[in-house]
Amino acid sequence: MATHYLTSPLTEEDVRKLKLGDTVYISGNAFTCRSRLQKHVFDEGHTLPFSTEDRNLLIHNGPIVIKEDGKWRLVSFMPTSSIRFEKWGADSVSKWGLRMIVGKTTMGEKTAQMMKKCGCVHVSPRSVSPNLWIDAIEVEEVYLFDELGSIEAAWFFKMKDLGPFIVDIDAEGNNYFDALDPVIAEKKEKALKALGIDKDFEFTKLY
Repeated sequence: MATHYLTSPLTEEDVRKLKLGDTVYISGNAFTCRSRLQKHVFDEGHTLPFSTEDRNLLIHNGPIVIKEDGKWRLVSFMPTSSIRFEKWGADSVSKWGLRMIVGKTTMGEKTAQMMKKCGCVHVSPRSVSPNLWIDAIEVEEVYLFDELGSIEAAWFFKMKDLGPFIVDIDAEGNNYFDALDPVIAEKKEKALKALGIDKDFEFTKLY
């Protein structure tokens, strides 16, 4: 498995060469997005107020950012779980011209197939190091701050060797975690048996 240092905006050639399990470090331009921004655009019909042509890298993230002496300062950063945004995944890839999505976990089959069609990948953090990453990120500007709030707004980042990330959906639509599912199921069954827990148990319902 190879290690790649890429710079956004990314080309189709950049992402087509990435294989499942490869390690990626990212420099260049990116923007953040969570559910409210995608709902604002895809469900409510608003126009995205910026071009993605020069920043075709989306980070599923709600950063903590404060303003000091007239400048934005990043306080905490960690990609959030991408599978929560599967409803809009395929549209975000095709309509925003994305080449890479950064987020925890993975995404679903509809998004994976659109990534295959358009030339896009999904990458996940190899570690949980939000505050170690701050020095690799510069906050440039923000869009829709008043409309969506600080966490849900679209933040523009400039990055320097941000990572490491693992390629979990490649540009052929393959998913790294698919091969792990049988292994996880087998280990889960053994763990439940060892702990004396019925395999049909339900997780705690919070609401």
